[in-house]
Formats: sequence, C-alpha cells, structure tokens
Amino acid sequence: MMGDEKMFIRKATHQDLSRIAEIYVYNNRKNYWPIFKDDKFSFKELQVVSLIDQYFGKKEVLEQIFVYDDDIVKGFIEIKVTEIKKIYVDTFFQSQGIGENLIQYAVKEYGVNHLWALEKNKKAISFYERHGFLTTNEKQFEEGTTEYLIHLIRTL
Repeated sequence: MMGDEKMFIRKATHQDLSRIAEIYVYNNRKNYWPIFKDDKFSFKELQVVSLIDQYFGKKEVLEQIFVYDDDIVKGFIEIKVTEIKKIYVDTFFQSQGIGENLIQYAVKEYGVNHLWALEKNKKAISFYERHGFLTTNEKQFEEGTTEYLIHLIRTL
C-alpha cells in the first residue's frame, strides 16, 4: 500500500449511499452501455435513488462496502467473503492509485482472491491482471444477457 492510503479506506455508512450509487451509475453507463447498448436500462432503470433503495441501501450489502474517502468519497469496493463483488472509482479520480489501494486493502484485510468481470470490459480485466489476478477458463452469462463474465483468481 502506498504511504498511509489505508487510512482513507473505511466502512461505508448510510451517508455515503448517494455518492456510492452516483459513482456506480456513471461508471456503469460509461463502461457498459457501449457493450450492451441498452438505453432503457442505462438511462431509465439505472438511477441513483432506485439503486440505493433496491441494492446499496440494503443492510447486508452496505455491510460489505468500503469507501476510499480522503474528504471526498472517490471510490468503493464491495467484498463478499473473499470475492470482490464490485469495485468502482469515480472517473474523475481514476489513475491516481485509488483502485489499487482498494484492492490491496481487500487482499490484506479480507484475503480477497477472486472476482468476476465482464469479458468485453478489457480495461477492467487489464487493471485486475496488473494487480495479481489471472483470467481462468471459467465463464458464466451476466444475468439476463448474452454477455459472458469471466472468473479471475489472485495468484500472488
């Protein structure tokens, strides 16, 4: 971990929910709309308030989320046992080591060793590979779509 970056990572609270959902919605539209081309989902169904109500605001989900907060919540990671379920950094703050810090925190504190990524999201897969995760031959469909998720495992 770089310097004292760990001190910027903390458990998410209800006060973080709108920021978490905002980061998720914007990243999802930017990275996944070009793949799925689903206007109805990306711009109608995918909304900050409903996302809080239907997902991030649920107690069992919120308990698994950690935010990178250096006075501004710039990213978050959702960890379920030893799996990264979600990791997102606000696009305005990407390439500043925030995602790296979140992954290193997850590995060190929770023994994270695997995740699933959208096969066509080459940027994300490259990021994970730079941080010790390797693609496997294991695939599954993204729920409700014809796009594949690929399983990555940590080898370091």
